[in-house]
Formats: sequence, structure tokens, C-alpha cells
Amino acid sequence: MIRSLQSTTMATTTTPRSFAIVSPTTSPSRRRLLVRAKVEPTEKSVEIMRKFSEQYARKSGTYFCVDKGVTSVVIKGLAEHKDTLGAPLCPCRHYDDKAAEASQGFWNCPCVPMRERKECHCMLFLTPDNDFAGTDQTISSEEIKEATAYM
Repeated sequence: MIRSLQSTTMATTTTPRSFAIVSPTTSPSRRRLLVRAKVEPTEKSVEIMRKFSEQYARKSGTYFCVDKGVTSVVIKGLAEHKDTLGAPLCPCRHYDDKAAEASQGFWNCPCVPMRERKECHCMLFLTPDNDFAGTDQTISSEEIKEATAYM
């Protein structure tokens, strides 16, 4: 049963970031279908998060995943949260209240576990000894677009 639909938009946002379609039911005991469609993050936010990610990888001595698709999806997720929440909240975790988590800052990228122990749950920043670490600390806008074109 769907308890509520939390809006993922901020008060200052003029375009909706998600919407829901709830199928009609004849009885309260029947399940409802929820469909969400997301608006793509702005190119500006994707570029900001791309540059941030490259800079932080160099600063921290970490590398992007050998599969640039992973890096691309995480960067776009951070950009979407930057647009909708005003902060680059980690896109790889579940939150009951994203706005509250973003305001607390613990899971804003780079999150506390990354800053303190170099542990990135998203696999965006990988230490050289990680089996999935590539050799790159850069990713182009074109690589991000190509890797996420059919999402």
C-alpha cells in the first residue's frame, strides 16, 4: 500500500521533477501501481558534478571505475540531487526523507565515510587497490552522455 508520495522538488523549482500515476482501486485492500518519471538533471549541474568528481579524485588519490558507465550514472545522480535538493546527496542509498538527509550533510558527496576512510559506496571514488578501479581520474561530458543515453 502506498502511504504517501513525497515530492522531490524544492520550493524554488518551477518545473516538476517527478510525477506519479496511481491506478484506481475498487477496494482499499488492493495494491496501487506507482509510476515515477524523472526529469533529467540540467547540463550545468552535470558539468559541475563532473568537474567536482575529477578534482576530488585527483585530490584524494582515487580513481574512477574501470566501467565508465558506473561513473556516469553516479555523476548524473549527484547532479539530479543538486538540482532537486540543492546538495549532491549520494544517489546510491535509500532515504526516507531526502531533503532532511541533504540538510544534515552526512551523505552529501563526498560523504563522511569517503572523507574519513576513503570508502565510496557508489564506486565513484576508488582506491588504487580496489579491483574495480580504473586508471582514469577524468571523464568527458560526451562519455557521460553516451553511457546514460538510454536510461
